[in-house]
Amino acid sequence: MGYHAAIDFIPQLTGYLARNFIWMASCDSFHNIPFELLLSCVKHPCLTVDSEMHLCDAILLWLAANTKPSDLLSSTGDSRLEILREIRTGLLSLPFAAGKRRCPFFSKFAERSVVAICSLATSRSFSLADILGGGDCKLRIRLTEYTKVLDLSSCPQISLPLLLLDMLPSSNNLDKMLMKKLNQLSLKLEHHMDISRIQWDIFPVLTFEAVQVVDVSNCSVLHLEAAIECFSKSFPSLTTLKAAYILNFRTMKLYQLLQRCPLLSEIDLIVDSTPVIPAKVSVIASFPDVTLQISTSSSDETYPSVPAFHFSGQLSNITKLILEGRTDIYDSDLHNIAECCPFLCCINLNACTSITDSGISILVLKCIELHSIYACDTSFGHNCVLSLCCSISRFDAVEMKMADRTNSLAYKLQILHIGGCKGINEISLLELISQTHRIRSLCLRETQLVDNSLYKFSGSSLEMLDVSDTKVSFHAVGHVVRGNPYLKCLIARGCRHLLQEENDTLENSPVLSYNCPVFYYELGKSCNLEEISLGWGFSFFSLEALRPAIKMLKTFIVGLGGSLGEDGLKLVPTFCPWLETLILYFQVISDSVVRNILGTLKNLQVLALCYCFGEISSLSFQSSAPRLRKLKLERVSAHMTNDDLLILTQNCMNLTELSLVGCRRLNSESQDTISNGWPGMISLHLEDCGEVTAKGVTSLMNCLALEDLLLRHNGLGIDRNFIIRAASRMPLLRKVAVDVCDAKDGDFDLPDFPDRNFLRIVKIARCNLKRRTLGSTKSGTCTTPVHAETLILTWDSRKLSRTVIKERL
Repeated sequence: MGYHAAIDFIPQLTGYLARNFIWMASCDSFHNIPFELLLSCVKHPCLTVDSEMHLCDAILLWLAANTKPSDLLSSTGDSRLEILREIRTGLLSLPFAAGKRRCPFFSKFAERSVVAICSLATSRSFSLADILGGGDCKLRIRLTEYTKVLDLSSCPQISLPLLLLDMLPSSNNLDKMLMKKLNQLSLKLEHHMDISRIQWDIFPVLTFEAVQVVDVSNCSVLHLEAAIECFSKSFPSLTTLKAAYILNFRTMKLYQLLQRCPLLSEIDLIVDSTPVIPAKVSVIASFPDVTLQISTSSSDETYPSVPAFHFSGQLSNITKLILEGRTDIYDSDLHNIAECCPFLCCINLNACTSITDSGISILVLKCIELHSIYACDTSFGHNCVLSLCCSISRFDAVEMKMADRTNSLAYKLQILHIGGCKGINEISLLELISQTHRIRSLCLRETQLVDNSLYKFSGSSLEMLDVSDTKVSFHAVGHVVRGNPYLKCLIARGCRHLLQEENDTLENSPVLSYNCPVFYYELGKSCNLEEISLGWGFSFFSLEALRPAIKMLKTFIVGLGGSLGEDGLKLVPTFCPWLETLILYFQVISDSVVRNILGTLKNLQVLALCYCFGEISSLSFQSSAPRLRKLKLERVSAHMTNDDLLILTQNCMNLTELSLVGCRRLNSESQDTISNGWPGMISLHLEDCGEVTAKGVTSLMNCLALEDLLLRHNGLGIDRNFIIRAASRMPLLRKVAVDVCDAKDGDFDLPDFPDRNFLRIVKIARCNLKRRTLGSTKSGTCTTPVHAETLILTWDSRKLSRTVIKERL
């Protein structure tokens, strides 16, 4: 009786689990699910997943837990591996697919996936016939009536016609006329036709009421402005749009997005921040901007002019807007945002270098609901402080009344990040800080912050404080710490004044070490930290004093001026067993220290050893570190060989970001080791690494998922067209940095708008040869390259900016 009841119940159970697959895969007992049930869920028409990557990852985890290695070696294999054929490999994200080329279950599928993705992403022509493949559904996104999140991030193969295809009825029912229209749409977008002239009604798109979140970040070929038209029709309940790193979205079209999707509350349009921050670099020369002018081969048609913003009176529901890094945002855009977004609570303008103090201040005045402001490395200054400190009234707009501080926007602020803003003087900063009573996160790095300003801080809810590279002392920081017991993050690197002699004594305490200021004891007793970054004055004794506060620490950074010593570093895993990020600058290290760190800290994901004293060898990486994702070894492993690098790939096999500086015994074979060992690498920095590029850049071109690539002083042999070739082969590549010293022909070709593909920033350094005055020989004059200047190219949605600076960035 029970058996028959169970049989009747299985279809209902399968349907429920298929609709809630993401939840099922997150359960600890997921690997215990019977294979037949798992297969039924995967084949169920209501299977609902955020992305194909989530489905693939879940299946691979199940197979890893339920498949014996011997089954993979047998002639027949494991029949359960056939479930992998249900994965639509053409829809995987490129970094994920590339990284799985080393997976024993999935290597062949991953290889085919990468080839298909790159073919679609880099093809200049678009054929729907190739995509449809006679009714094949391998490129149809899984959209069901239960889908709430659509995650297509880092899928460079996703174009508008492909996206539109998935919103139409089944491909098997597409008539020839509709296919023709889809092909025509692809051509129109390729020729940059104004999307307002496109008749969208001819496409009978389906509606998916449940979809609330769409993530198309890093979709390099997606025409975002046109995609918004599709989203507005198919996703009427859309509340969150993530479109990070997409440059082709003209910010003047932001209002169109707000009109088309009226329920939107969060928008993320972040791009990589330009290195040319006026307060941080010395500009040698700048050239006139090159405006985006794209014409087709068949006509002289140029990019259509963008109509001016027109406010129709329709108010937006936007509460969170992220525009970080967008140099194509101007004061006029901020004025328009202020007009149509009255409910704006959080604005991120970090590194938006084209906006002014006046423009930001007007936004602050009009958006009286603001409680979170990110404006690091902008012109945020005196006018903004006045706007934040004036009294606000919902009925009388804004009144400049400095008396009633509890009614000011500053008083109600929860997050204020203004690091690097040099336009705020000490007096303005003091006035602003004195009114930030409810603040939870405060970033004041690289500002004119002094002790008097911190002493005026009266808040008690602070969770994050960044005062790095300022003139504050232990006394002032200690004042803030004492009044904020919920502090979780303290960043104070580069504060030389922390070295000043501590005169206070600790009450009700036994002997206080002269080497450890009272500040660290107070911090150790009153806080439970998750992140700390310190430098000057931080020592072994400081670490001992901090012990009670760092038992749950996740991020630990020790910079210049700190001195833990080997004994202190050996205690770090004991004091901070949950560390995920450990970054050390100018510390004394050894193989035993690194082995202890990697062998003990099982959750470690980021390890950076930069310009430390002492060297490490391959012995440091003999133990497996499968969770390590980011590794920096800068001037700490001069004797690393290709064999050592191979050991690194075997024991740190899941790295996605690698930076090696000063590994002078590496040669061109290292390219093979890197590309084969870490095929899913997204960031690679190699500088002063022997002869890695002496024979050109060859195998590194197989790291197809790279987003950030730096190659400097690794051997004369890089082709003149390297930058253009890399951008065309790597669909996600956004940042490239090279040095003319490595250019085989003495220079590099600069990419134009059509050649840049997804590039955002190109940095080309140039050196001068300086004669050595010491150690020269009679046989000839010894010279050494000395940095001279850096040419920086930066693209945005409108223009190309070219700047020459002194710094080597």
